[in-house]
Amino acid sequence: MGISGLTKVIGDHAPHAIKENDIKNYFGRKVAIDASMSIYQFLIAVRQQDGMQLTNEAGETTSHLMGIFYRTIRMVENGIKPVYVFDGKPPALKADELTKRLEKRTEAQAGLDAATEAGDTENIDKFSRRTVKVTKEHNMECRKLLKLMGIPYIEAPCEAESQCAALARAGKVYAAGSEDMDTLTFGTPILLRHLTFSEARKMPIAEIHLDKALEGLGMTMNQFIDLCILLGCDYCDSIRGIGPHRAVALMKEHGTLEKVLASLDPKKYPVPETWEYKQARELFRKPDVIDPDTIDLNWEQPDEEGIVEFMVREKNFNEERVRNSVQKLSKLLKQGTQGRLDSFFSVKPKDPSAVKSTLGKRKADDKKKAAPAAKKKSAPGRPRR
Repeated sequence: MGISGLTKVIGDHAPHAIKENDIKNYFGRKVAIDASMSIYQFLIAVRQQDGMQLTNEAGETTSHLMGIFYRTIRMVENGIKPVYVFDGKPPALKADELTKRLEKRTEAQAGLDAATEAGDTENIDKFSRRTVKVTKEHNMECRKLLKLMGIPYIEAPCEAESQCAALARAGKVYAAGSEDMDTLTFGTPILLRHLTFSEARKMPIAEIHLDKALEGLGMTMNQFIDLCILLGCDYCDSIRGIGPHRAVALMKEHGTLEKVLASLDPKKYPVPETWEYKQARELFRKPDVIDPDTIDLNWEQPDEEGIVEFMVREKNFNEERVRNSVQKLSKLLKQGTQGRLDSFFSVKPKDPSAVKSTLGKRKADDKKKAAPAAKKKSAPGRPRR
């Protein structure tokens, strides 16, 4: 999932592109969150003491609802306005990656069955997490809950991370929130990682700036996309023998994937027969997204009784805790988010000729001021006042 080794590449070549912040530093910010990635995290992380997923009396999984409900309220409590973006139909190029994921889940299921039969608690927990898959039902239930909570969501036509990136580029939101590094490859100016992690993990928010990453790598956006493909992404395998360090060196030397491929010894670096890098490049450059200008983001008052009916009556959550949380959310949304101070100011790019003219004027003024001072200095007999 995402770009292999991209975090290390940016950390090695552009450490100034990554900074760590506390969640409270994002007060007043709107953030587009990759919903499917978040739900996947909740299904893995939100567990009972025995390591199994949370379920209701009917045996239905509720870990994803617990995560969406309480982590969203935590964000709003810290002044963040989240908008969730759900995956649409996966691109055809992702078929191989999806097949590999299915194979891994099938293997994990076999391991889980064997561990269960043997009563191996440790491996039951390990293999159980590896069988996790976000289903249509999980997505549907999370959309229903978000609507009841008054939190906006978007159903992307294709990849959620590309739609998050489009919203950030258009200025609809401050950043995209996802664990997938390919959100950067889709062009989000700012990527926030660990935003929906549990407070108990005490992990700071990692804020990654695309412009600084490009500057540190010494690459254009098109070259960065080619680098990401070379590293290995959801749409193209990596080339055996080429790790992150080698990939950066090759791109710096040759500039394009075509030239990189032409330079490689096929015996030493065998390129897969169906390595559709051109199609992957096109997908990153021109993803299928909804035009952000047609999207209105509105945060509304939660439906307390609707949430209680769904979360308590249907999913067996604790009523007192749910009502208290909904009332807190309602109060927070009523208050609204006070605008950040930096939103009241904008820095206009300066015209180089205007800067030059201003500097010239300052020098002339300085000379005028200096002239009388020099005359005063040359009259030693002048009395002081």
